[in-house]
Amino acid sequence: QVQLVESGGGLVQPGGSLRLSCAASGRTFSGSTMGWFRQAPGKEREFVAGITWTGGITYYADSVKGRFTISRDKVKNTLYLQIYSLKPEDTAVYHCAAGFRVRVFLNKHEYDNWGQGTQVTVSS
Repeated sequence: QVQLVESGGGLVQPGGSLRLSCAASGRTFSGSTMGWFRQAPGKEREFVAGITWTGGITYYADSVKGRFTISRDKVKNTLYLQIYSLKPEDTAVYHCAAGFRVRVFLNKHEYDNWGQGTQVTVSS
């Protein structure tokens, strides 16, 4: 059974940085696509960044390009999201997701497993 557990969220001032982690377990993730999504209050869950587990191919939403970096550690089975220059509009619950038949990174319906999320709040 796949389990995804996020950590690293918190309250940060505008302009600050955070690194989110997602510990993945339960099966081999070779061949999978891993993604970070976020959901702000009253809004739809939206794609942030994705990475192919084996080849490390990345893809980002336009709104975060240049500020967010997704990576993975295949030995530790952990997914990361490094966030720089945080803005108040980045405030959301951040979820990691895993999919084994993902054809389109930003399509949340193609991801099979989800974590519970970690809250990121950007405020002065």
